[in-house]
Amino acid sequence: MIKVQTEIQASINKIWEFWTLPEHIVEWNTPSLNWYTSQAENDLKVGGKFKYSMITKDKSLSFDFEGFYTKVEKLLLIEYKLVDNRIGSIHFEELGDAVRISEVFQPESGNPESMQEEWCQAVIDKFKQYVESFKK
Repeated sequence: MIKVQTEIQASINKIWEFWTLPEHIVEWNTPSLNWYTSQAENDLKVGGKFKYSMITKDKSLSFDFEGFYTKVEKLLLIEYKLVDNRIGSIHFEELGDAVRISEVFQPESGNPESMQEEWCQAVIDKFKQYVESFKK
């Protein structure tokens, strides 16, 4: 399993909203300036589907990050299963005036685990930057 995490200076309600609403997902779901999320669909409920379409700006590479939710505890936990049957979870932990987000997931076999960890850490860091760019 791979684990990435960050701490964000914002309310749990804002963090949950920005993590789960498609209009925000397309703004932060990227590991670098070379990638972007062209569309996001998110039906946040047990059995609900999600799909984030990611593409390089030069359009040379693209993929869909998609699956369905297996557990949702508002403001606390999201568990999911990807279309390739890998599983993952996102934990939200309030720490006074900050929130720690931890994501744990099974790596895929096509790329080195270190690359997958770096990618996901970059995405969660971008999320932190995006949320903290808004006034509290």
